[in-house]
Amino acid sequence: MSSHNNLDTLYRQVIMDHYKNPRNRGELENETLHVNMNNPTCGDRIQLQLEVEDGLIKNASFIGEGCSISLSSASMMTDIVKGKSVEDALELSAIFSDMMLGKDYEEGKFDLGDIEALQGVTKFPARIKCATLAWKAMEKGIDENGHNE
Repeated sequence: MSSHNNLDTLYRQVIMDHYKNPRNRGELENETLHVNMNNPTCGDRIQLQLEVEDGLIKNASFIGEGCSISLSSASMMTDIVKGKSVEDALELSAIFSDMMLGKDYEEGKFDLGDIEALQGVTKFPARIKCATLAWKAMEKGIDENGHNE
């Protein structure tokens, strides 16, 4: 068995772990912005909630339903942006977008952790929208609420 297969297996386990035990699922009490998005091709629906104060994402959570890819990606995204500046969160989103497009991406100052498990999605173009749904919701929420000035 090649190491590539081992990596695929590990990545699948990480994705399933986030799907079965989602981080940050639920509603926030002090949310400053929330955004609803859906992916009609797959039936994924998400409501993302962020608590943003002084340019920092203090808290993040989501509710919704969908396939394992969209929900595990939402879990990973809310996990990694918590405590980050809005600027860093948008930078992470750009990195993730490059990853999903199969482009070379620069991790820069970030430890992508579990997010790298979603790299395999690039082999299934129809699922890329599932993986990027929560990230697009975050970008839209930040943009619409003027937190990216």
